[in-house]
Amino acid sequence: MRPDILELDLSAETFRRDVSLTLQDVEAVRLLLTGGSVVDWQRANFVDIASVDRFLGLMHLGIQVPRNRVRLRYVYNEAVSYLEEHLKLRFPPELRNPKDVREVFVWASLDTPSRRQTLSCVILKVMHVIMHMESADLKFRTPISEHRLIALANAQILAAASRMRAEGHPVLSFYGSEKSRSSLITKLLAKAENVAATVFDKLRFRIIVPERDDIVPTIRYLCQHVLPYNYAIPRQSHNTLVDKSMLEHWFQQSSQVSNQDGVTAIKQPANHHSGTTYRTVNFIVDFPVRVPESALVGDTMALGHTVFVLVEFQIVDEETARTNEQGENAHALYKGRQERSVAQRLQQGGLQTSLPSDQNH
Repeated sequence: MRPDILELDLSAETFRRDVSLTLQDVEAVRLLLTGGSVVDWQRANFVDIASVDRFLGLMHLGIQVPRNRVRLRYVYNEAVSYLEEHLKLRFPPELRNPKDVREVFVWASLDTPSRRQTLSCVILKVMHVIMHMESADLKFRTPISEHRLIALANAQILAAASRMRAEGHPVLSFYGSEKSRSSLITKLLAKAENVAATVFDKLRFRIIVPERDDIVPTIRYLCQHVLPYNYAIPRQSHNTLVDKSMLEHWFQQSSQVSNQDGVTAIKQPANHHSGTTYRTVNFIVDFPVRVPESALVGDTMALGHTVFVLVEFQIVDEETARTNEQGENAHALYKGRQERSVAQRLQQGGLQTSLPSDQNH
């Protein structure tokens, strides 16, 4: 696929000064930077039904559509049944059969720990897993190519980039590309886990912002309007740009974040083929794509209409973007190091240089 490049305007200093941060913003940004998992969270962060609706919209589960309400209730009931049958949990009537499933998202976000809050959070975690599991089943059973799904994800994300421009978000460029066949072969040969399932960045988007201080607000925007942060791939985040002090400064804008909230940005092991001064923030997300009605068949209707496509997001500031293309960081030199490693492995055996994570140029 030829890269689609969308040049965006530089404006709107308001995005850097926006202090209307919620705890959901903070936790979503932290999750993407550190490569954590929502399954390990002790509570959710939905302040009201409107925030739940925005989140469900990112999953193509807008509650105004009747079939989406049915789908949400079905997944909820499956989660409760699993917990009752296999973990022997018991639920009060308001959780066993809530009038509105969206209320459970708010109950899971209560500040004060309680049985209702804990059980609500547990249900959401199981719903998260069931949604992903059944979407994978739907993807396997739907007669639609991966290339088509990637194209749909690409179009959806570029549409979001256009909205960012219209709203004045300070982004210099936002472009996506799909890995070529030869690049995939080389990458798989250079990895210890040389199977196609371990390639996370078949579709990748690079976002360049004017200043380093714009990186975190950009991640926040993506979490609010583009991607469901709960489906970030754990342990696949890579951060060598946003340090603890930057996070603390940004988090302090939220009155909901206490001093006890950890803000350390975890750095995953670097790609050994990259230059030693290569810097980036990137993360992998299972991005939801709505399957066209024409591709849905009768025996898959119970699985919903959403599948996931792995997408990598790379975010850098303008100065870092220039540095990343100079000296040993140059892409041509990176590819040369990678190809030499592959040649050595094929000719002599043994993996001399492995990729501990899936991030690269």
